[in-house]
Amino acid sequence: MKLWSKEHTATLQQIESFTVGRDNEFDLLLAEHDVNGTIAHVKMLRQVGLMEAGEADLALQGLKEILGEIRDHSFKIEEGVEDIHSQVEILLTRRIGDAGKKIHSGRSRNDQVAVDIKLFLRAELKKIRDEVKSCFDLLIEKSGQHRDKLIPGYTHLQVAMPSSAGLWLGAYAESLVDDMELLLAAYNIANKNPLGSGAGYGSSFPLDRSLTTSLLQFGALNHNSVYAQMSRGKTEKIVSQAMASVAATLSKLAMDCCLYLSQNFGFISFPAELTTGSSIMPHKKNPDVFELVRAHCNRIQAIPNELTILLNNLPSGYHRDLQLTKEVLFPAFKTLRSCLAMTSLMISNISINDNILSDERYRYIFSVEAVNELVNKGVPFREAYRSVGEQIERGEFSFDFSKGLKHTHEGSIGNLCNDRIVAEMQRVLDRF
Repeated sequence: MKLWSKEHTATLQQIESFTVGRDNEFDLLLAEHDVNGTIAHVKMLRQVGLMEAGEADLALQGLKEILGEIRDHSFKIEEGVEDIHSQVEILLTRRIGDAGKKIHSGRSRNDQVAVDIKLFLRAELKKIRDEVKSCFDLLIEKSGQHRDKLIPGYTHLQVAMPSSAGLWLGAYAESLVDDMELLLAAYNIANKNPLGSGAGYGSSFPLDRSLTTSLLQFGALNHNSVYAQMSRGKTEKIVSQAMASVAATLSKLAMDCCLYLSQNFGFISFPAELTTGSSIMPHKKNPDVFELVRAHCNRIQAIPNELTILLNNLPSGYHRDLQLTKEVLFPAFKTLRSCLAMTSLMISNISINDNILSDERYRYIFSVEAVNELVNKGVPFREAYRSVGEQIERGEFSFDFSKGLKHTHEGSIGNLCNDRIVAEMQRVLDRF
């Protein structure tokens, strides 16, 4: 059954298969949201007099039964049924009769799927938020735990200056704060109600869109009915950009861990059960988890571009092109949550090796410390720089760091500011 079908009109099966595509597969993810949106719509129809109270009560009871079936995983979209909207209406009409046929009054599939997607995106963003917060908390914990373990810092992949494991891990925690800001912005854009915009041009029925906004706990309306439809695709793209930001942080951290675990670096290690071996090299402990996190997250970072190409140059109004946003974006939510969970698992088991900077290869990593020491004694910076450089050229440079390094400013080795980073994260979360 199609909501748009007419009695004497049939669509070629080949056309139908092509236009439906994988929609039913992804519509199952929208099922609970579709029923919740319909419940709010029926309550509004009763309120404005477009459904009698008895009919509305029957519909609401039937919809709650369908919702229960969705939640216990016994619900399915039947063979030959085009989409989730059709399936819900079919089931309801079977159970309560003609009253079930009234639930589409004042709606189009356009605003129906738009509200389903907004509700879905809102729920998925909350799940991502929670996983990001868990990963953030772990990074902060490990940053504090390893704050005094020195590691090399690099520029151009060349040994540069002393860093610490605490500074390194804390950097990724703060990166997640900015990522959370983008998730919040995406959430706020998804948290607007398009229901009642119909096919994009409103309705002559006296719909109460503010009521459905309140019932569905949206933060606001998509006020203009044309823009309510234009927000489709745009909202998905903005959500994908926020997800891509999280993915970029995870991908960079994964790359660091792949490098730092290798024998040429040797800064970190993990329990054997979290790495993989080789079929011919018995010594191998490969960072397959981080390599796959990196790969998955790089794919997620491509999604905004894919959506841009899909949506670019579409005029206002609904177009079937928008259907494809589901298969581009929806699978990425599970993938990103999985990458966050695996990153947390690995970081929770990370070990930082001791005395890394004692290796001769890091001899010159303290050159800036030596320059600064001379400056503190009154030597002009350029003279101190030249003096230390000449020592390095002659092979005479040495620096005793056994007494520790005096880095005290905000955000340095000796002053990580993790408490402030935690406070920044909480400020973002408080606005979710």
